[in-house]
Amino acid sequence: MPSHPSGKKLLLIGASRGLGLALAEEYLKRGWEVVATERAGPPSKLHDLKHTYDGRLDIERVDINHPDQVSALRARLAARQFDMLFVNAGVTTANHETAAEVSTDEFMRVMVTNALSPVRVIETLQDVVRPGGTIGVMSSGRGSIANNENGHEDVYRGSKAALNMFMRSFAARHADIPRTLLLMAPGWVRTDLGGPEARLSIEESIPNLADTMDAQVGKSGLRYLDYLGRQVPW
Repeated sequence: MPSHPSGKKLLLIGASRGLGLALAEEYLKRGWEVVATERAGPPSKLHDLKHTYDGRLDIERVDINHPDQVSALRARLAARQFDMLFVNAGVTTANHETAAEVSTDEFMRVMVTNALSPVRVIETLQDVVRPGGTIGVMSSGRGSIANNENGHEDVYRGSKAALNMFMRSFAARHADIPRTLLLMAPGWVRTDLGGPEARLSIEESIPNLADTMDAQVGKSGLRYLDYLGRQVPW
């Protein structure tokens, strides 16, 4: 636990498990104050962190697929300003079906959760980010159209490519606001989503991802980067 709080503040959407939970812990270790969200249900492991970092972690409940809950969160945070807003969301199809095989309902679930809802969250919450602050979202290297050479996981890939496009539109619409905008690719990580065969541990991904985001502070415009700071081709 850092002896000297940094004074910086992070609003982290989607932090109940996996990469989001690890990102919350990483920034708490760095001395940040963190507001992190979980969905309704049994308390997540965020509450364990709250005991460790008492006074620097606040937990909110919100389901990003429900715009009314996001608007209510915005109202609750109206008096606060954050150095960074980061949106972490990711689901995939149960059997990694192709676009031709997946049901319409399952396709909509993945696209809404991975692409539509994150950008809606950013549009709703952007004003709680201080001028010159950072807005980031968890993308994926699989969102790269240029790098798709095997055709696997095309519904998941398509959702992240859509997210990337929506963020490019967001950046173009708000080009007059000097914020740092980041699409982050964490690598293939051993989580519930990444699976046990993934190449990276959370410990190999998240601290590097945080280092990369911190190094981008003050650089306005949109960048699509991996966890080591390398540019990912669109």
